[in-house]
Amino acid sequence: MSTGRWRQLRDEIIETETADGKRICLRSIRQSDELRMREGIARLSEQSRYMRFFSVQPMPSDPVIDRLLDADGHDHIAWGAIHLDGLDNPAVGAVHAIRSEDHPRAGEFSIAVLDDYHGQGLARMLTTVLLIHCEVEEMCELEVQTMAENMPAIRFILSIGAQKQETEAGIISYRLPVRPAIRQISANSSLKGVQDVLAALAAYIPQGNSPCSPDSA
Repeated sequence: MSTGRWRQLRDEIIETETADGKRICLRSIRQSDELRMREGIARLSEQSRYMRFFSVQPMPSDPVIDRLLDADGHDHIAWGAIHLDGLDNPAVGAVHAIRSEDHPRAGEFSIAVLDDYHGQGLARMLTTVLLIHCEVEEMCELEVQTMAENMPAIRFILSIGAQKQETEAGIISYRLPVRPAIRQISANSSLKGVQDVLAALAAYIPQGNSPCSPDSA
């Protein structure tokens, strides 16, 4: 895609609300978000941090934080959710897709939502934004790894079309085709936040064949 259109997508800011009415802003993650990111990770429960980072450490290492912040909108796509509470406007969720070095049209998916915001549709909103951005950048298939006991995450990714690949050492790998997942979400989600995302980014969603079409070579 053209540089101008890429910048336009990356600069989009979507204001919507959670299922219980909290005002939320969705936007690309920036280098200046380091403090917000660290504060958000610190607010995750020990279990949620373990499910996200596969580690019991209270805070990921500095190189991991640097990698999460180093999002260029092409090889690393990252969006965050901010609660517009009128006070400190905290980060309450984040989603990432990092392109594979070996397979340029594939990437690795990860997501985290603060415990107090579970069940409010944030994971689905963030994933919708990410999938659309991935298709625009021709990252057509995502690998999702999750702990075998993380049933809420497993139910979610299966609901948008993920396909189980393998299990090793308690970690299950799934394959998520991007374009079919966008169609699945569009057809089956009545959540206001998801509909707001789809409306805001409608101009970016390819309507015909694209490199991410299932029948593309």
